[in-house]
Amino acid sequence: MNKSKIIAGIEIGSSKTSTVVAQVSIDEATFEETINIIGVASVESKGVKKGQIVNIEESVESAISSIEAAERMAGHNLSEAFIALGGAHIHSQNSHGVVAVSGPTGEISISDVDRVIEAASAISLPASREVVHVLPREFIVDGESGVKDPIGMSGVRLEVETHVVTASNAAVKNLSKALQEAGIKISDLVFSGLAASYSSLTETEKELGCVLIDIGAGTTSVVAFVDGALSYSGVIPVGAKNVTNDIAIGLRVSLESAEKIKLSLSEINKNDKENKDELDLQNLGISEVSKVSKKTLVEGIIRPRLNEIFTMVRLELEREKIINRIPSGAIITGGGAKTIGIIDCAKRMLTLPTRLGAPSGISGLIDDCLDPSFSVPIGLLIYGSKQEIGESGKKFPMKISLPGKGLFNKIVESIKDLLP
Repeated sequence: MNKSKIIAGIEIGSSKTSTVVAQVSIDEATFEETINIIGVASVESKGVKKGQIVNIEESVESAISSIEAAERMAGHNLSEAFIALGGAHIHSQNSHGVVAVSGPTGEISISDVDRVIEAASAISLPASREVVHVLPREFIVDGESGVKDPIGMSGVRLEVETHVVTASNAAVKNLSKALQEAGIKISDLVFSGLAASYSSLTETEKELGCVLIDIGAGTTSVVAFVDGALSYSGVIPVGAKNVTNDIAIGLRVSLESAEKIKLSLSEINKNDKENKDELDLQNLGISEVSKVSKKTLVEGIIRPRLNEIFTMVRLELEREKIINRIPSGAIITGGGAKTIGIIDCAKRMLTLPTRLGAPSGISGLIDDCLDPSFSVPIGLLIYGSKQEIGESGKKFPMKISLPGKGLFNKIVESIKDLLP
């Protein structure tokens, strides 16, 4: 028997507002999950700068345009959605919690796990900030570390190491207000870097240790996984729009023309078998400059800005002492990942194996979605499918280690042992 539900993910970014609608089906017998895309839309963002809303009215207009276009395609009216939260106001820290196991038998229950996570989330914060995520990294039972799921284990003392993501109150309220005016109830706010990790990373990469770099228009989100757990997250206030600005200043063209040049460079590089250095910009409909040297453009204007972004990422990872704990390397995603020469720049500045990350694990209308620029909204759907509550009021089964699943697996194994 299958249980299905319609969910949606909305990202209000610096350059575009994207809405993706999917039908999530769960096979209750096998716990197999299918995410079928039934509606997708992306429109130009207005009223957003560096991932934060600076004009409520304009951002609401963009959100409504995107939502209505996705609704028409899906044939379904949206009332709620999972929302991406970005911007340089995002900060993170690791926290520790400890409680005594409450049960008389000494067996760890779901309530014990809830209490220890609550204890870890009790951190000192300024009044202007609030907690967005409290993500368990590992549990420690009576001094035994590395426990992923303590449910059903016996012990006296339960500890947890968590990763806490915090955000500015004002930024959260502005985003909430914009979506409320667009007629959308927020199912959950998800840090955009975390959302992108759901769609662009493999479980093996997370387990070995990797860093995801989501390059948006106004900001670059960075999340690092060590031993399968999120250990660092942050946002750098530089993005792909800075590359566009550099091209506009360097060539003395408009921002629109600079964006055209930037987007066309990768395509020209793929199709140019003769590897000509001179680019004819008139073919792109640009009248300000007729011809330009590709080498000057790439090495003199684009590369220095990319080097700056990856140097800032490296400094953050070194400060957190993570740079030597991520052998799977760097995964580059987001709209800025399509910039020419970005993989080479990342390899050189980070000295890590590097690949381009794009969404996976979805089906349906995926022609427009299998693109790095859709990593966040697709990630919201995958995150949402694991959190969504079915009509019966029970949580949909989750593929990640969560309270409850360990106990279920133990019961299944016990039944198998009794069978002849």
